Amino acid sequence: MDSVRTPDENFAALDDFPFAPNYLQWNGLRIHYLDEGPATGPVVLLLHGEPTWCYLYRKMIPALVAAGYRCVAPDYVGFGKSDKITDDNWYTIARHIGFVSDFIQTLDLTGINLVVQDWGGPIGLRQAVTMPERFARLFILNTWLHHEGFDYNPDIRWWRQASQDPAQLGGDMPIGRIVAGTLGRDHHDKAKVVAAYLAPYTDMASKAGARRFPYCLPFENPGDGDAVNQARDFAALPGLPMSKHLIFGDADKIFTADWGRAWAANLGATFDAIKDGGHFVQEDGGEEIAQVMLGYLPKLA
Repeated sequence: MDSVRTPDENFAALDDFPFAPNYLQWNGLRIHYLDEGPATGPVVLLLHGEPTWCYLYRKMIPALVAAGYRCVAPDYVGFGKSDKITDDNWYTIARHIGFVSDFIQTLDLTGINLVVQDWGGPIGLRQAVTMPERFARLFILNTWLHHEGFDYNPDIRWWRQASQDPAQLGGDMPIGRIVAGTLGRDHHDKAKVVAAYLAPYTDMASKAGARRFPYCLPFENPGDGDAVNQARDFAALPGLPMSKHLIFGDADKIFTADWGRAWAANLGATFDAIKDGGHFVQEDGGEEIAQVMLGYLPKLA
């Protein structure tokens, strides 16, 4: 199983990412994660999606840590500072789910306040369904769970198709531009965003994980996309005992605010909209999301 490790110098220019790296070994791979805040504080577990990494949460972590929470944010295999398997076929949603399950148990995380977005939803919400005793609250950002009747709109269908044909994307998979292109607000530092999300990758082979997530979308690939289990999780989620809070960017064209409101009603959850927040709502309104969360989280002495 061939893998590559991104050189540390690729991340040296990230002047807005002051967090210390942490590493553990998983199946012979070096996995990177953030672990910020008091070691005994209640846990906020932050799970990224495609094609991002824990850099996505840099705007949320400071406020949560200041309020007394411990923020833990892993990079999946193939993303961020974690090792990258170069065989596209290795990457399935079930393997990502298995990694996160092992990660939670290795760190023995309990009382978890879960934050998920994009593919972090199917990956992270599975953990709450299978290990509900470890979770206190669910904060669900722009994401979904596959189920019968879910409307996959033309934008996500195009993304799945284009991601498998690099010629349509300029001959490469322009990961940084993909993130920057979905921002809902006018950012003066888009060049920095582009560079930060491209930093983990050294060549096309190292982008195998990023290529594979859209390939796994279950409307075309129900096996690798874990469609049956996602539908089971969608049905199980309303009955879980932990509180649920949806926070959606209202400018996302992939997982829209209308979908978020409908899902919140199905879950008996609260719903908050981040104005002009795009698909990567943490980029557009990370500080706002943290404040919304703190309104639902217990205030610590």
